[in-house]
Order: sequence, then C-alpha cells, then structure tokens
Amino acid sequence: MFQMIGLKGERVRVKVVSSPKHRFADYLRPKTLAMLVLGFSSGLPFLLVGNTFGYWLRDEGTSLTAIGFLSWVGIAYSLKFLWAPVMDRVDLPLFSKLGHRRGWMMFSQVIVGLALIAMAWSATNKGLGWLGAFALVAAFASSTQDIVIDAWRIESAENGEELGLLTSAYQLGYRVAILTTDSLILLVAARVGWRLSYGIYGALMGAGIVSTWFATEPTGTAVSEKKKHEAALWTPRGFFDAVVGPFTAFFREHGWLALLMLAAISLYRLPDFVMGPMYNPFYHDLGLSKDMVGAVRGSIGIIATFAGIAAGGFWALKFGYMRALVVGGLLQAVSVAAYAILAFAGASIPVFALVMAGENFSLSFAGVALVAYMSSLTNLGYTATQYALLSSTYAWLGKILKGFSGAAVESLSASHGLVHAYGIFFIGCGLIGVPAVILFAALDLWHKRIRLSPATV
Repeated sequence: MFQMIGLKGERVRVKVVSSPKHRFADYLRPKTLAMLVLGFSSGLPFLLVGNTFGYWLRDEGTSLTAIGFLSWVGIAYSLKFLWAPVMDRVDLPLFSKLGHRRGWMMFSQVIVGLALIAMAWSATNKGLGWLGAFALVAAFASSTQDIVIDAWRIESAENGEELGLLTSAYQLGYRVAILTTDSLILLVAARVGWRLSYGIYGALMGAGIVSTWFATEPTGTAVSEKKKHEAALWTPRGFFDAVVGPFTAFFREHGWLALLMLAAISLYRLPDFVMGPMYNPFYHDLGLSKDMVGAVRGSIGIIATFAGIAAGGFWALKFGYMRALVVGGLLQAVSVAAYAILAFAGASIPVFALVMAGENFSLSFAGVALVAYMSSLTNLGYTATQYALLSSTYAWLGKILKGFSGAAVESLSASHGLVHAYGIFFIGCGLIGVPAVILFAALDLWHKRIRLSPATV
C-alpha cells in the first residue's frame, strides 16, 4: 500500500502491485495479454513518425534542420487532451458495435496502419510535403489510440494491484514496440529499404486490431459515469462538464500543488524528447552502420530495457512514486549527456553499447515511474481526459523544443565541427532534466511535511 498526502492533509492510499501476490499465471490472463499487445500497438507508431523517421530522412540526405522541424508532427501527442473529452463521452458510429472504448481503439488502429503504409508509398521521392502529411495523420491517429488504450487500462483494472499489473504489461508491450522500431527496423531497412520496412510495420498494426477484437469492454463505475453523462453532452452544461470538468476536478482535488505537479511532469522527459530527433542522424554521421546500431539495440538494449522496467517498478513499490521519479530523472539526465562520450572519444563499439544500455535502462526506469504516478492521479468518470491531460503535459514542451534540435546542432557545427557539435548538444540535453528532479524532490518533501504535521494525525 502506497500512501499519498493530499493538499489538506488527508491520506490517500493507492494500492500498488506487490510481487509476492502475483504469480506467473497472472500475466497469462486474457486481460493482461490483451494489455501487452495493446501496449505494443500503442508504441509501434511512436518512433516511426519520430526518431526512426529521422534516420530514414538522414539516409536520404535531408538536412538536420528539416529533420528537426519535421519532428513537430509529434506535437499531436501533446494536444490529445483537446479531443480526449470526445473519447470519454461519444460513441463512434459503426465501430461502437465493439463497445465504446474498443470501437475507438479499432478505428484509430486502422488509420495508423493505413497512414504508415501511405508513408511507405510516398517516400521522399514524392516530396517531404506528402511524407510529412501522412506522418502527421499517423501521429494524430496514434495519439487517439493512446487516449483510449490508457482509459481502457485504468477502467479495466478491478483494483490498484491489477492496475499495477496492467501498467507493467502495457509498459512491457510498449517498450518491445519501441525496441522493434528503434533496432529491428534498421536491420530490415539495411536489406529491403526504408519503404518496404514502413509497409511491413504498417501491417503489424494488425496485432493491435486483433487484440482489440478479442478484448473485453470495461465495466463498472467508470462506464456508469460515462453513460450517465453521455446524454447530456450536447447541452451547454453537459459540454462544459465534458471539456472543463476533468480539469477543474483535477485542480479542485490538488489545489495549488496541481501547478507544481504539472510543471514537474512537463519538464521530466525533456532530455529524452529534445535529443530524440538527433541521435539517429548522429549514428549516421558518426559512421555507424544500421546493422551495428540495430544489433546493439536488439541485444544489450533489450536486456537493459527490461532491467529498467523491473527496477523502476521495484523502486516505486519499495520507496514510493516520488523517490522513483527523482532517481529516474537523475539517471535519465546522466544517460542522455553520456552520448557526448561518443562524440569526443570516437565511435568505439564497446562504448557505444555501454552508452546505449545506460540510456535504455534509465528511460525505462523513468517511464515506469512517471506512468504509475500519472495513473494514480486520475478520477473515474474523467479517466481518458485527465490522463490525456497529464500525458500531454509531460510531452508538449519537449515536442515543441525538439523541433529546433537540428538547427541547434547545425549552428554549433559552424564553430565546433559537426560531431563535436552533437556532443555539446547532448550535454545540454542532459542538463535540462535537472529542474524536474528538483521539483519532484520538493513535492516529496512537501508530502513528508504534511504527513508529519500534527493536523494530519
């Protein structure tokens, strides 16, 4: 049992997964397996319209500045809270036969798959405009899928322990997809080219479609809340409650601390987001082959990722969300800055493997801590919208700033040379992660102060 302290000193207890209570069979339940595949479906498009997309573009000779600006298609992930109220309240025609959540999931998965295949069809020979437009469609559909999958995960959990189990399954599936689109696709592209690779990965969205088909629609309090408010959506009061209600409820519950919480969340993943568009072009310009990068990511990278997920979950369980966030933030900042070692020491394969393993471990650790923390802050009835608000908050600033990453590297290269410019850039990316660590440490101290206050006894 993990205890959080509210603004007025009330104790809020949140159950987290306890490893002795879970057997291996728990991970083979239909719901957990569905969550695993849905996590894979959620993670599959993310890099294909982001960092891996940048590798493809650099291979085609696209400038770093253009790659940075094209990364702005990912801003769709940061704006999803704007249409999340629709996901909470409106059934999708035709697809609603599958159920409210499953209908939206199926629709978004189909669009993502078609958009990725369209990217493969257009490629760079039809101009960056078409390629960027299809990437934008894929990003919007992918962010919509994320909204509904997050809501399904939270609403399907019968208790806090099952929420922890489903969150772990989601993170595992998501990270497998990230590794697949970060490493395996490089091995495929080295042999069949980028266009066919993207076509294959578009077809892989079929795994999410099949999982959605066999998944069960959530039942219980959250669904009852949705049905209760659904009919009133199109009245002025109902529309206001659907759009504004989740935000006012969040601020009403947490008071002024909500601003500090949102600020900490928005700064937490800045190192990862800002350096994201540049590390694949960095490998290209450093002279590392796609086979080498893919092989290291697919071996040591996988081990480090799973270790990071396990360590993040254990730390959150043992020491609490806040301490896990502080440790994860520090690890993340150091691991991102460590990429400068490659820039200044040269393309040593052992060093490259060590740096990549450290980054995969750290980002997985931090990711588990942040997802668990944000999940604990949502209210039933506003699940999709509030979680979309939180997940958009953690991404929006980084998504905007990363568009300037290519211009920053090219500007530094004028006086330091291209490879050393990358190194300076990576050090800067690591340093911008420090403010979030300070904010979460301050939140942890505040909670301790409230807990020890005589008024709470």
